[in-house]
Amino acid sequence: MYRKTLVAGWSDMDFNAHMGAQAYLAKCFDVRMMYFAENGYPMGEFARLRLGPVGMKDELEYFREVGLLQEIVVTLSVAGMSADGTRWRLRQEVLRSDSKPCARVTSTGGWMDLTERKLTTPPDALLALFKRDIAADDFVELPSSLKA
Repeated sequence: MYRKTLVAGWSDMDFNAHMGAQAYLAKCFDVRMMYFAENGYPMGEFARLRLGPVGMKDELEYFREVGLLQEIVVTLSVAGMSADGTRWRLRQEVLRSDSKPCARVTSTGGWMDLTERKLTTPPDALLALFKRDIAADDFVELPSSLKA
């Protein structure tokens, strides 16, 4: 499982003085991009490949509040993927520094060909990275996004 330590900043707070929904999603998206960058897929590489991750659904569950300047750990694991890699489900946990859960984000998406503007298969190395590195213990196979 991949993990990064972050801080809840001023712009992450909502009217109730705790981290708002959009901030949870943004922190999770940032951690995904950090994972890709650290594993050979920085934004420049995605641009060169004319490929990008595209979300289709995000589910956010809350467990505990996160306050201003509170340190959080955001994890990343692959909870599911199609055999051809066109569709994936990512699970990210937002934890306090004592490892107690604050929130869970489950996102379903795929890989978009940025030229054709449609879902496509990822390069073999990217597909292998997802399978090798961060597959969750309860990983499930998803249907392909490609039309038969």
